[in-house]
Amino acid sequence: MTLTESLLHALKAHGARQIFGIPGDFALPYFRIIEESKILPLHTLSHEPGVGFAADAAGRIGGGLGVAAVTYGAGALNMINSVAAAYAEKSPLVVLSGGPGRGESNSGLLLHHQAKTLDSQFQIFREITCDQVRLDDAARAPADIARVLANCLRNSQPVYIEIPRDMVAQPCAAVIAEPPPAVDGEALQACVAEILERIGRASAPVLMVGVEVRRFGLEDKVAELSRRLGLPVVTSFMGRGLLADHGAPLVGTYMGLAGLPEVTRLVEDSDGLFLLGVIISDTNFAVS
Repeated sequence: MTLTESLLHALKAHGARQIFGIPGDFALPYFRIIEESKILPLHTLSHEPGVGFAADAAGRIGGGLGVAAVTYGAGALNMINSVAAAYAEKSPLVVLSGGPGRGESNSGLLLHHQAKTLDSQFQIFREITCDQVRLDDAARAPADIARVLANCLRNSQPVYIEIPRDMVAQPCAAVIAEPPPAVDGEALQACVAEILERIGRASAPVLMVGVEVRRFGLEDKVAELSRRLGLPVVTSFMGRGLLADHGAPLVGTYMGLAGLPEVTRLVEDSDGLFLLGVIISDTNFAVS
């Protein structure tokens, strides 16, 4: 099995259903393996921002990983906005980028599509992804891939995987997925006890749910929780549409002065506002 095939099998095992991409010279070697292996279907588009947004949307709709495949420099750097949006909105997106071969930095010449240094693209993606790896060692690649994909799902944020073009067909072992993190049962029980105590103490408790509830596939469980606790539920602005078809005691979306007065009063007069999956941002709390 090649390094690219090992990566593709791992993507599929972690919930990817397809790949969106645009080939380019640094990416042609691994694009060829994507097409020939048929491990995941490939949809080619015409503009990199569209690749990023399509992959992000596919992941959100399907509930798995979105995968965007591009070339080095002109491809990946043209996809910055869509990856940054996925980072801000907590969406699990995998960016696959071709890259210069391991020895190409030794010529002393600037490489085409190079910005400042050959490492500039990697450093740029550090700012908008939760984990990054360059697969320049086939022996280490399975563990690196497992770590990066686990972090993508665990954090529900984008990750960046760069494949040097002379590495794509290197022999590589299969990726063994990382086990889920252990749960501290004692800490969990203490947390539950504190929440129940605070709910019991509040005279007007309210549950506000946000977009992370959907990202982590928790809508059914959160709806059941709200029914059992008997709490009125509002969504944040980024969480609008949540729980609409789940039988929860849903009141509406909190939008401050721009929203329904009864929803605004419910939230702002509450002496026990409980946030679940809410991103603490200006738009979610009507101060933008």
